[in-house]
Amino acid sequence: MLQNHYNITSFCRIKNNRIILNDQVVFSETGHFSTFIKSAYKTLGVKYPKFFKMDALSKLAFIAADVLLKHENITPEHEENVAIIFSNSASSLETDRTHQTSIQNKANYFPSPAVFVYTLPNICIGEISIKYKLYSENSFFIFDTFNAEHLFTYSNSLLESQKADKVLCGWVEYDGEHYDAFLYLVAKSEGITHQIKDINTLYNK
Repeated sequence: MLQNHYNITSFCRIKNNRIILNDQVVFSETGHFSTFIKSAYKTLGVKYPKFFKMDALSKLAFIAADVLLKHENITPEHEENVAIIFSNSASSLETDRTHQTSIQNKANYFPSPAVFVYTLPNICIGEISIKYKLYSENSFFIFDTFNAEHLFTYSNSLLESQKADKVLCGWVEYDGEHYDAFLYLVAKSEGITHQIKDINTLYNK
């Protein structure tokens, strides 16, 4: 039986052209996702040159994680045992479409390696791990809908087994112009009780 003495120490939401950290709007701008996310990168002082080569899903996950991890004072200079557990329903579908379009062009059958590398959803975890030097366990799950129970069980298991000291969890979805990121950090620290109902409450705000 898993013990539940962990808390959600911070959470970040990116949706409807707003970035919200612990119920506070930290960035807001109108426009299409590509304009919005690039402006957020510059305004929030994110430093990662490879950002502009990422696909949309990775940009979304990266900015949400960066906002949250900075707030938690997790930096690349101090290696920490932080696992990452992400999920969504569309996988890397948007990038898959772009890749499929490129290989269907009979006159120019040279798919871009820069696109192909992002045809797996867990690549966004790799980008975050590189920036913050995170070497703990990580997984990306595909569900029909947001699955708080799975995130709760998996993160608690990692913490109880001491495979991680903290777990960055959540939902990162990008499909067309529909996007939604909800990330939260679980640890044995003060915060919101880490229970399935509390996770769902935060997600459904």
